[in-house]
Amino acid sequence: MILAAVAAVLALALATGIYSSAQARTAANLAAASAAPSAPTTAQASNPAPAGLDAAARKSAPSPPAGSIDAALDAKVNAIIAANSQYQFGVALVDLSKGAGSADAHEYGVQEKFVAASTAKVLAAAAFYHLVETGDASLEDPMGSYTAGFQLREMIQQSDNDSWSLIMDAVGHEELTEYAASLGVSYDPETNTLTPAEMATIISGVYSGTLLNAGDTAQLLSYMQDTNYETLIPAAVPEGITVFHKYGLLGDELHDAAILAQGSTAYALVIYTKGQDESDIPERTEVIHQLTQAVAGALF
Repeated sequence: MILAAVAAVLALALATGIYSSAQARTAANLAAASAAPSAPTTAQASNPAPAGLDAAARKSAPSPPAGSIDAALDAKVNAIIAANSQYQFGVALVDLSKGAGSADAHEYGVQEKFVAASTAKVLAAAAFYHLVETGDASLEDPMGSYTAGFQLREMIQQSDNDSWSLIMDAVGHEELTEYAASLGVSYDPETNTLTPAEMATIISGVYSGTLLNAGDTAQLLSYMQDTNYETLIPAAVPEGITVFHKYGLLGDELHDAAILAQGSTAYALVIYTKGQDESDIPERTEVIHQLTQAVAGALF
């Protein structure tokens, strides 16, 4: 008796630039994505749940013994920054395992404000979701040629600047400043500056579920995975650790703001850098990898 075997091969090539445009999508993709995003897909739902969303599930999830942010880790991070003093590095690290909303950031290197570049898009997204939750906006609202939900996804996952502008206008610049202040963050959309610790506060609030409801939290975090620029913090994290992040690249600014999660252990890691110009991006990328490896190696 002969058993028949059936094999299927699926190949998909995706090419996205660092700064994509919503208008540059193919007609087929736009038709599929123009509807406002709703609950996360089955694939998205399989990712580890954000802290604060399902405490019972997190307690039951197996997790290896975690480390702690101690003097040894401080020394490693400071040594890496000192060895690369030709660049400006600001690092903030927050242990989210100690309770939702914790913003007790350990700071290293430059603690002053940087131009936040696209990392601030997470703040704009949270502010718009807040409007949705208060009934002042809808993900189905027309925005540009598509919907607000589509523009949110493009802004975070593809780092689309046209989408960012539309979302910022919908929120309002003054209102965005007020929303940031309610989180304990000083933010002016005109200058777009944040400290690494302030950015850590923002992503910590998103991940812990203290800013948005469970559905919106999960959706926003799902957009912070498999983005169009995965070569910074995600590229240096060991297998088994889930990363939610938003990078920023603008002139001499190169940043990444991430949540590293495994079981009940989670940390916010923000690395802001300022160099000469885009020519030293490879060198600064390598330092970001070194910092990420030092943190992940000590804490997971």
